[in-house]
Amino acid sequence: MGTNEAFVADIGLVGLGVMGQNLVLNMARNGYKVAVYNRTKSVTREFLDGPAKGAQEIAGAETIEELVSMLKPPRRVMLMVKAGAAVDAVIAQLKPVLSSGDIIIDGGNSFFEDTVRRARELEAEGLRYLGVGVSGGEEGALKGPSIMPGGSEDAWAYVSSVFTDIAAKAPSGEPCCAYLGPDGAGHYVKMVHNGIEYVDMQLIAETYFVMREMLGMSVAEMQRAFEEWNRGELNSYLIEITADILRKIDADTGKPMVDVILDRAGQKGTGKWTAQEALELGAAAPTMAEAVFARSLSAMKAERCGAAAKLPGPDAGDGDGEAGRLGPDAVTLDDLRKALYAAKVCAYAQGFEVLRLASEEYGWGLDLGAIALLWRGGCIIRAQFLERITEAYARQADLANLILDPYFRDVVTGGQEAWRRVVAAAALRGVPVPALSSSLAYYDSYHRCELPANLIQAQRDYFGAHTYERVDRPGWFHTEWLADGAEARSVPVG
Repeated sequence: MGTNEAFVADIGLVGLGVMGQNLVLNMARNGYKVAVYNRTKSVTREFLDGPAKGAQEIAGAETIEELVSMLKPPRRVMLMVKAGAAVDAVIAQLKPVLSSGDIIIDGGNSFFEDTVRRARELEAEGLRYLGVGVSGGEEGALKGPSIMPGGSEDAWAYVSSVFTDIAAKAPSGEPCCAYLGPDGAGHYVKMVHNGIEYVDMQLIAETYFVMREMLGMSVAEMQRAFEEWNRGELNSYLIEITADILRKIDADTGKPMVDVILDRAGQKGTGKWTAQEALELGAAAPTMAEAVFARSLSAMKAERCGAAAKLPGPDAGDGDGEAGRLGPDAVTLDDLRKALYAAKVCAYAQGFEVLRLASEEYGWGLDLGAIALLWRGGCIIRAQFLERITEAYARQADLANLILDPYFRDVVTGGQEAWRRVVAAAALRGVPVPALSSSLAYYDSYHRCELPANLIQAQRDYFGAHTYERVDRPGWFHTEWLADGAEARSVPVG
């Protein structure tokens, strides 16, 4: 470091955490020269002397100024730092040493509204800004992540080759990377990806719990079931790693590794953001919120254990002891597979509903089928059935809901009896399945022409004169509910 006058880099990267380091190695492997900088200088030195040792395409800088001096114009600087204040701090350092037309790329998990603000502010100062969602974890960053860029379309033209080259490739060979839209579109899509990820993980965890608590399966039996499911329609990264996890034995105790891990799940906020955005947009996404609440409940470990000693549940009964069945309810392992797939479809439908409404609200023009293509490789929710989602939107670009597509309609309707058996049996046994049951309630609400909201409107009009609509004539009406007599009169309003 400090002697890089002859090194001319294609791109600079700030923030050498594991994700940042692996992205740099990925870029270098694909033939790009990368200048790197980390606030803690020792981290840069350790990277250059360790993972990047001998890589002629990588050079380190001791200061932001030196990093920028090593870049060819227009300068392209990617930030891989913690979302929030850290991003703003690095941008403040960069602005005085960048020139008009230079490009800043935020590759972290920034909240989309922050990205919108930064894009607006930087463009007013002559700089270009991209908010780029990167999914796939440490391995994806190294071998090929799913990349979701948004922001300045003009800037995208200068960085597209880098990102399409380092991105994961779908089975068809297409890169899992494409420009999504202006300002915060890329980070928004990544946020919803993470919201779906929360749901997917919760559904799989509940399935594991039903296997254990209701079907009496051993960890080895569960491992074989998930491994088998991964060969079929449920094929996905999360099912695959679940089978891998259940195979591992703890070296200290000889027990399955999963049995020695405390049941307290963490979260970094992107799932919560997705649930909050669904509420802001008026999108029906109950299972996305339920997955966040489930993590919150899991974090209350001490409180839950205290409640377990005081609050009774149902009498579990002895069952009939037959492997893979639950007494007279006859819940089978195949029932559970069908329930998981149907619930998963409804959860993804909710995620794509959030994207559809956001695209309309923010004027992004998101291509929902193309987004599904970006998630076929590299990312955490990559799954075989994402191809089916792309096909669904190819058949009908303005599809109101994913479960109205013929393929997904058949999955949900064909699996609903098994799904109902699983949810009902879990409720009777006191086994919590909030995501499985929330998805089912979503489906039942969506396909009902009538819901009990008429009573809610009457209540709102009673206590707040909020008015209501009638089924037999147009307009808005109010009733004086406290008037004498049983007969009520609708009075037109407005």
